[in-house]
Amino acid sequence: MERCSVLGVWLLLLILMVEGSSSSKVTGSGKYNSLRRNLLTNGLGMTPPMGWNSWNHFWCGINENIIKDSADALVSTGLHKLGYTYVNIDDCWAEIARDEKGNLVPKNSTFPSGIKALADYVHSKGLKLGIYSDAGYFTCSGTMPGSLGHEEQDAKTFASWGIDYLKYDNCNEDGTKPTIRYPVMTRALMKAGRPIFFSLCEWGDMHPALWGGKVGNSWRTTSDIYDNWESMVSRADINEVYAEFARPGGWNDPDMLEVGNGGMTKDEYIAHFSIWAISKAPLLLGCDVRNMSEDTMEIVANKEVIAINQDPLGVQAKKVRMKGDLEVWAGPLTGYRVAVLLFNRGPSRSAISAYWDDIGIPANSLVQARDVWEHKTLNREFVGNLTATVDSHACKMYILKPIS
Repeated sequence: MERCSVLGVWLLLLILMVEGSSSSKVTGSGKYNSLRRNLLTNGLGMTPPMGWNSWNHFWCGINENIIKDSADALVSTGLHKLGYTYVNIDDCWAEIARDEKGNLVPKNSTFPSGIKALADYVHSKGLKLGIYSDAGYFTCSGTMPGSLGHEEQDAKTFASWGIDYLKYDNCNEDGTKPTIRYPVMTRALMKAGRPIFFSLCEWGDMHPALWGGKVGNSWRTTSDIYDNWESMVSRADINEVYAEFARPGGWNDPDMLEVGNGGMTKDEYIAHFSIWAISKAPLLLGCDVRNMSEDTMEIVANKEVIAINQDPLGVQAKKVRMKGDLEVWAGPLTGYRVAVLLFNRGPSRSAISAYWDDIGIPANSLVQARDVWEHKTLNREFVGNLTATVDSHACKMYILKPIS
């Protein structure tokens, strides 16, 4: 196998490029460089957010009953106890026109009770409500206003409704850079008087991993995901490049989970969920949580995999070795443990080895291995490496713990 080195010189060039192209001053209460001042201090996102988002399954076909029923499902299935607490409304929830005072208006035909009542309902279940807007004049669907030019007004509205999470998209803008437009909403949220998780959905256009930590709690590193293998692995590849920029309070976001939507096999969905977990990506379900299969529940309710994602050390895993279609991903966990993913993206069953010197374990260490999908600790200990045979489009995932 050959060592994989995707960061290094390339990322240095990216940093120089983005800093050079984003050095514009932002005018607000004074002039300052938005890349050099941490605008966001809301204390949120110490671990990646978990929950559900309406877009991947419902697109614009949402209403308040779907949102309520989805909240109910997170509770009735027990997923809320595993950390799935955000219930996020995506695009298409508002009328096309603001009211006479310039306020956003919930769409009367689909959200007749209003967003405040919906937030109260979701909060009564012990959950949190998220909402969607855009750093442009209209959202990506074109069916409702964006927040460009109305940032403070909209942030105050969201706070008054009891919103806990804002996904902020990047369509129909005025031609200015995201590094100019996004910090305006950051400041507005900080002035609104309610902690609101700020998710930058900038699609990775200007490498938001390099500046998003000053502005938001998470930042999309990729374009939209689709429910197929090629889309999933390509988003994983792009997101992994920025691993060193993830940390408690700010996370790389390769887009929402497609597990349960039907476009991939069970093994492919297990790989999808595993990569998102070890990558410390937000775990936002994108299926119809009211009607999940046993296989879907088995995947998304895996406590051991969730624990890797939610580990408080907050270090995103990287690819440490690649050989063609065979990959080893690894990242440290608390308690001197290491999470390891053996990933076979190729067409045939193959053996994959994780070597201690690649994953940060001292060479002669005796290591205990816990298989987090089989939910068992392997009978033997390992020295130097761990090797397993992995099916096509599948993975194996372990927690390794040195014992001597």
